[in-house]
Amino acid sequence: MKNYNKQHTLRSLLLCSTVIAAMSATPSWAQTTDTSDLPPEETGAEPDGDGNASPEVPTSTIIVTATRRAESVQDIPLNITAIGGEQIEEQGLTELSDLLPFVPGINIVDRGGRQGNPIIVRGLNLDAIGSGDGNNDGGGTVATYIGEIPLFVDLKLNDLERVEVLLGPQGTLYGAGTLGGAIRYIPRKPQFDELTTEVRSELSKYLQAESASYQVGGTINLGLDDRFAIRASLDYEDDSGFIDYVNVVDTIGVTNPDTAAGLRRIEDADGEQTLAGRLAVRWEPINGLDLTATYYYQRAEIEGRRVSHYRSDVPGLIDNEPSVGRYESAFRVREPNTIENGLFALEATADLGFAELTSATGWSTFSDDGQRDQTTLLITLEYSYELFPSFTAFTREVGESDRFNQELRLVSTHGGPINWIVGAFYNKLESIGSSSEFTPNYVPYVNAPPLGFGLTDRPDALEYFSTGRNQLEEFAVFGEVGYELFDGFTVTVGGRYYNYDLQAASTVDFPLFEPPSYTPLLLSQIEELAFDPDLAQSDDGFLFKANVSWDVTDDMLLYATVSEGYRIGGVNGVAECDAYVPGSTQGACALAPGQQYDAGNGQVGTSNRDERQFTPDQTRNYEIGMKSTLADGTLLLNAALYYIDWIDPQLGSATVNANIPITVNGEGAESKGVELSADWRPTNRINLRANFSYIDSQLTAPVPDLVRTISPPGFGSAFEDGIEGDRLPGSPETQFSLFGAYSLPLASGDNLRFNASYSWQGDIETRAGGRGNGLTLGSYGVANAAISYEADRFIATLFADNLFDTFAETGAIGTSLSNQDVFDFEGDPVYVRGFSTHILPPRQIGVRLKFMFGN
Repeated sequence: MKNYNKQHTLRSLLLCSTVIAAMSATPSWAQTTDTSDLPPEETGAEPDGDGNASPEVPTSTIIVTATRRAESVQDIPLNITAIGGEQIEEQGLTELSDLLPFVPGINIVDRGGRQGNPIIVRGLNLDAIGSGDGNNDGGGTVATYIGEIPLFVDLKLNDLERVEVLLGPQGTLYGAGTLGGAIRYIPRKPQFDELTTEVRSELSKYLQAESASYQVGGTINLGLDDRFAIRASLDYEDDSGFIDYVNVVDTIGVTNPDTAAGLRRIEDADGEQTLAGRLAVRWEPINGLDLTATYYYQRAEIEGRRVSHYRSDVPGLIDNEPSVGRYESAFRVREPNTIENGLFALEATADLGFAELTSATGWSTFSDDGQRDQTTLLITLEYSYELFPSFTAFTREVGESDRFNQELRLVSTHGGPINWIVGAFYNKLESIGSSSEFTPNYVPYVNAPPLGFGLTDRPDALEYFSTGRNQLEEFAVFGEVGYELFDGFTVTVGGRYYNYDLQAASTVDFPLFEPPSYTPLLLSQIEELAFDPDLAQSDDGFLFKANVSWDVTDDMLLYATVSEGYRIGGVNGVAECDAYVPGSTQGACALAPGQQYDAGNGQVGTSNRDERQFTPDQTRNYEIGMKSTLADGTLLLNAALYYIDWIDPQLGSATVNANIPITVNGEGAESKGVELSADWRPTNRINLRANFSYIDSQLTAPVPDLVRTISPPGFGSAFEDGIEGDRLPGSPETQFSLFGAYSLPLASGDNLRFNASYSWQGDIETRAGGRGNGLTLGSYGVANAAISYEADRFIATLFADNLFDTFAETGAIGTSLSNQDVFDFEGDPVYVRGFSTHILPPRQIGVRLKFMFGN
């Protein structure tokens, strides 16, 4: 931990303020309040000869509560971006993958709903950006909040007040999982004395889709009096999808997936149907006491993965083309998944005179139930599966989790040179899950001559079954204190002490080697599994934050920050390998440090890592920044420069035996960069916004056995080390976005609004340490445009997303080295389909309608 030298910091700020302004730097983005439909006298601008406002139109910044106080973005000496409800509606943003391209320093890997979309802040990512299914943590380096409750969910952006994005580690006020930052969904609260209804709908079509997509929804606010109100929202979305599965087998284990007979095409196989709703009750029984109880629900039924085998060497067996198309998948089975989230939140605030007391309580549930094609993984293990001409395998994965959160905090309101925050936090998470792998008709084939394996032929064709159970308890106390040394110059220090206990249990079975009476565990039975003491993990620690800010003028703020974040460790849920015996296999298992294994070609290897579990990691961020309001209040320009030291980073890897995905720890990584955001309103009819960021993130120490390599012929079990200087995957070095809107008043009193945006990102690596075994995805830009007719109680919008129909890849599964020849027992080719890419949606054209009623 470095000491903070105040004099050196102040000197650095004075020197860097002009340098940063001249460079393309970053931070907190301020979204303006829309004033285009207000008369000049209400915007603070003087009318010109045509009745239009002069360029002197003050830009109002959005109010946020990210610091636990309600403040303007421009007054907060931290890197915060706020996207308000007006901007969300204006740009037609429906989910985070739409919104985050307009925030500097953050990237989301759009993989569609089936697999979850990793969120990467300032390049802090070491997982391959194509692998993994349905992750429920957004990649693990960013914490998401619904209101005051920490909970990851890719929430639909309906009826929100704003979305706040906090860039950089936020460990003191926000706790675990904020290595890179935090994202807060802030819903609109029930409003007293207000009776309003909103009805909304959308109809659209992707260029590559066979059918249309649509959304319908509405919000009602019942302010029954000046102390009690109810607000409810309900939305349903049917997204048609646009990926065609072109080689789906008619009968698993009967149809040969590598011949033209018995295969079928499924159009728009990645469709998604989502039901999202919220019911909130707000009550103010006495002055100074505000109570809000809210229930959130979201259920997504996703039909398949959004992947393309365009790069893979797979014949188009149905159309007799040499390969599948850009918007086609060659997976052998359908891959549906159902994801369900529920949250009951109780938030209470009480004005104590000297401070505000807040209590936030949350009970949440998560479940998913999905099926995916497992054929390629088993074939590449070369355990004999490839010998069966009609071999197709699929995996069913189910999981559930329950979480309880409680936070209490006091925030000073007494004024004066000192301000402070103090609080306590408790979290308990329990999760269970199972993975079942099925290989229909494989056993009868390999049991027959000439192979004669003698495996158990189960009616359910269950070949592999694993379970996992985890229980996490976390406790923390935190606080901050700020002191204004002199007018406009404030020093703030904060800290968080945390302690957690993690217990786990896991089982792995191969039913083909068990008696016919073997029965897999139900979820209710997994819930009763005894915890494994060898997998228990406990840790505690202290996180530090220091901030100095200086209001140089009323229109310019300089700041410097040192902040820390951390992430809890965990277990990989893979059974420990048996002791190595020459000539025998250790199976699908995890090696302990120093344990021997069969390295192939008669060689014996020794594990230099723990494949069973991984430890916590931590980040330390050094940042300087500037926030300014220029040109008579019409221009906001904010900038930041940062360096992040990533300690013991958690990295995605795989076991030596059976290539099972796991997480391991590295020694170190770093990220440094610059960010810039601007918001300009030259007249009350025109609004322009822009942001830019540059990120340089890389490993700072070698990581043994990080990436499994492939050396044809065969797939083998060799691994490649990550080396110092390897670029971290998932983030472009350079990205920017532009947005412009123009408002045209009509003689009728209504309004026409035109807007257009363009977001661009540079190339990205798909995995760390993937030299020769990874992929560099090219840069791309996406343009959107819309025109809206706005009446008093009605808005109609015609829009086009991905206007120029850009084809772009966002992530990759596997590597092109998988495209090698494998042959079945009869000498016929078996096409390996492990190499595919995630792609952005093609051009989408549609219309949105919104009707408003009430007072």
